Amino acid sequence: MFDFLKPKPKTALPTFAPLGIDIHCHMLPGVDDGSKSNEESLACMKVMHDAGFERMICTPHYQYPRFPNIEEDIIQRYENMKLDFVSANAHGIPQLKGVAGEYRVDSGFADRVKQNKFLLVGGKYLLTEFSLHQQVIGLDQVMFDLQMKNYEIILAHPERYPYYSSASSKLQHLKDMGVYFQVNILSLIGFYGEGPKRKAFEMIEKGWVEFLGTDMHNTLYAQALIDASHDRKIIKLMEKQKFLNNQVDSLEPIKTNKI
Repeated sequence: MFDFLKPKPKTALPTFAPLGIDIHCHMLPGVDDGSKSNEESLACMKVMHDAGFERMICTPHYQYPRFPNIEEDIIQRYENMKLDFVSANAHGIPQLKGVAGEYRVDSGFADRVKQNKFLLVGGKYLLTEFSLHQQVIGLDQVMFDLQMKNYEIILAHPERYPYYSSASSKLQHLKDMGVYFQVNILSLIGFYGEGPKRKAFEMIEKGWVEFLGTDMHNTLYAQALIDASHDRKIIKLMEKQKFLNNQVDSLEPIKTNKI
């Protein structure tokens, strides 16, 4: 059904092979606005593998009230997904290396912090996101509370928040607090518009970005990932820039520009 997604054969190392692991994708079917079926997930994951990702972590949305996911249910769905893929003899896809979450800092977030109720990337990194429409009130306190509980915080796609410029003092403040930034690969080809594209490159140039992620949702994203993997500017970026994806499931601590 998704034959149009087959990328052109390449003899060179796949563009995103240096990353190794995708820490942000929505390939767990039927739990958010991502993949709707195992078939769709497999089609997207084959593209991810061909683009260079050998491993991946599923990160469904936790967002109240739109996606009121429960961790125990997500874990069970993830285990079922793994069994389904094994039984289907799925090949040419990234290894499933765990399930975490993309947690919206919203009205229900404070309760999660109190309960320590999070699924973590690599067992130690909390992937967070903000609203695309309005700034978080009391953000410093939220980040402080998380850090007091020894969470390593990753902010998903900071380039997509229209209320932050690439030179925002608030983003600089988050970096000074030790927050990691994860830029979406598709931002680099203008998938979300020229503004996020420009900001993504500027943040990378500043040395603010530790991680790249696909934020894969569906076959439209997969087709865009194919385009990104053939984009000359992105290929050059991957050749010269070092990201920390490959270290996320390592026992070694990740070194950043924390202050």
